[in-house]
Amino acid sequence: MMPTLKINTAVTRGATFAAWIAALCLLGMMGITCLDVVLRFFRHPIPGAYETVGFLGALMVAFALADTTLKGGHIAVEFLVEKLSSRTRKWIDRITTLVLVLLFGLLTLRMGGYALDLKEAAEVSMTLKVPVWPVVTGLCAGMGLFVAVLATRLR
Repeated sequence: MMPTLKINTAVTRGATFAAWIAALCLLGMMGITCLDVVLRFFRHPIPGAYETVGFLGALMVAFALADTTLKGGHIAVEFLVEKLSSRTRKWIDRITTLVLVLLFGLLTLRMGGYALDLKEAAEVSMTLKVPVWPVVTGLCAGMGLFVAVLATRLR
């Protein structure tokens, strides 16, 4: 088996696993929101529900990026590009992908550093007082996987 095929397979499996994590985050958001609405009716809201839903929403987006990119699920506005030749479109796609790899690669590195800073500072959330660094680390992992998917498309 060629190394490139192994890398593509590993990235695809990682993206699929991340999509399942994103689905669990969405399920958690729905569950917490529904339960909070019902409990508010009985004057017992869930403390930190808004904070938890915010964390889960951010994680859901980060973990869904890679699989969505693999499946071509992003919206695309191509009314100008579709009028160009296939060769030109291919080059525009490569350049765009390279820019995204550089941008999100840098963002992933900076976010990883920020997660380490948050851990060192023992930063906690406002309501629940839970450490914030694991959430930022999860965001970093999701974005890193997104960069890996983009990098496999550069060939």
